[in-house]
Parts: sequence; C-alpha cells; structure tokens
Amino acid sequence: MTEQLWPEFEAPESDRSGAGEHVCVRLEKCGDNTEYVAQQLATLAGCKAFEVGFCGLKDRHAITVQWFSLYCPGREASDADLLTAIAERWPVLASRRHARKLRRGEHVNNGFDLVLREVSGDRELLDQALERLAARGAPNYFGPQRFGIGGGNLARAVNLDPSRLNRKKGGRHSRGGGGSSSKNVLYFSAARSWLFNEVLAQRVSADNWFVSLPGEPVDGGIPTGPLWGDGGTSAGEEQATFERAVVASHPEFERLFLSTRMKPERRALVCQPEQLRWQWLDDSTLRLQFFLPPGQYATTVLGDIFELQDMSLSRDNKQES
Repeated sequence: MTEQLWPEFEAPESDRSGAGEHVCVRLEKCGDNTEYVAQQLATLAGCKAFEVGFCGLKDRHAITVQWFSLYCPGREASDADLLTAIAERWPVLASRRHARKLRRGEHVNNGFDLVLREVSGDRELLDQALERLAARGAPNYFGPQRFGIGGGNLARAVNLDPSRLNRKKGGRHSRGGGGSSSKNVLYFSAARSWLFNEVLAQRVSADNWFVSLPGEPVDGGIPTGPLWGDGGTSAGEEQATFERAVVASHPEFERLFLSTRMKPERRALVCQPEQLRWQWLDDSTLRLQFFLPPGQYATTVLGDIFELQDMSLSRDNKQES
C-alpha cells in the first residue's frame, strides 16, 4: 500500500522549498505497525512521540509505503545523520523538510496493489462482479479494525461515561497518545462507526444504498449516511425518521450522544475504488490495483465480492502459541 500526499509533496524536487521545522521521510515497512514506527522515529529524532506525524494507520503485515514527519526545529545540520540512522531500520524512499506536521486524513489517497491467492469461483462471474464494482462501487462500511479485537472497542463504549469526552485539561481539550482521554474518543468513535454501519446495512437490504433519498444530504452526488452527534442526524424529512429509528434500536450507543458536543456529520455510503484494474496471474491467483480516499477500507471493497481469509491472523496465532 502506498500513500499520496498533497501536490507540494509530489511535486518535482526543483519546486520544493525544503524548508521548515519538520523532517518528512517516506518509508517502506513490513512487520511493524504505524504507531510502533512513529515511536521509534521519535527516539531516533530526539523528539516527543506526539511530535511525530502521519496521515493514517497502515497494515502491519503488508509492504506499505508511508510518510512521517518529525519535529526537528533548527537541526538541519544533523538531517543527514538522522536519515542514515532511520535507513538502518527501514528503507528511506524520499525525504524533505516541511513547515507543518502531517496529520490524520490529510493525504489524498491510498494506493493498493494486492494479490488474492486460492481464489475459487466462476471466473466469468467474478470478472462481471469486478466490472460492477468499478462502475458502481461497494457499500462503504467501516472495517472490523475500527471496532478492535473481537469488538472490544464497542464493549468499552457501552460502559463509557459520555461526560468524560467533554472534559478539559489545563483549559484545553485533552489530547495526546495513549491517555485515557484519547482512549475514550477511540471507543466513542467505534460506537459512531457502528451506528453508521447499521444504517448502511438497512440501505443495502433495501437495495438503495447507491441512490439519494428525500431529505438526505449528498456529497458530490454520492448518497451519505449519518455519523451520529449532538442532535442526532443532519438529514431531514423521511430520511431523518428512518435514521433515528435505526439508531433508537441501539439505545446502549444512542445514549453516548445525549450529553456530548459532537456535531453530526455525514459519510459517503458508496466506496468507489479509483483506477481499478485486475489481472489473473493464473487460474486461482488474482492481482488487483486501485486507489481509495482516506478512511475507506480495501477489505471492505473486496469483501463485497470475496469471502476473505486474512492469513496474517493465522500467522499471529501461531507466533503466540
């Protein structure tokens, strides 16, 4: 998986100022998750963990290419030594200085180059399904990783005190990695994502997830579903009634939004892979290449057609036994 940033990062070298307090490095990694790499980079750079920026989490087991930013003000003279130290751990594909820290969701898209093995089924029907996927997209569910191992984040959300999400520390909203406040937000976000999935599942059952309904806000012509917040949903008319009824059937999660100040938002119901291409390497091996916007999941796209088995989970179980 590769990550593309905003145009100034992808511009030719002659167009880049290369100035700023942050050293940005593009790394290739496999076997290490994003947060672990960020912690190690902080140690190498001599900065704090929260001063390392990245745009999103990448799979631990896949070969991934990702940008990180390291806060190193006034230390330009030591950049070469820092890059050498990083290169001893991970291949450094590119580097430059920049004026600001990378933040979650700021990248343009994620590119995927995937190989599915032991594919079974009628090849002609699979090709037709992939053609439909390219033309219409897939339901834009949040992936299971959003909900934690065995849905643990949802279980914790049920017991969450909603008022804790509004607490402030030192006059400002508490933030930072690993603290109880950030964990509360994680669990709250899991509940919000679950409610979105429930609304989307109802739309899929009605076979209208790819069309806009009366009262439903759209995003570039694409139908949307609710990211629940204070006041519930920003939809109107019968669509608001429908969404409120779905959420009301999950009172354990609905209560979380009664005393928080989270603004209702919308998320596209359709996940549309860009530049989708596929190639049969042999009768049971399929290679797929495509791009997805931030916050959309390749496993969700493929799961619309295939029953997937994540071999990395089996590998982890063997290592733990």
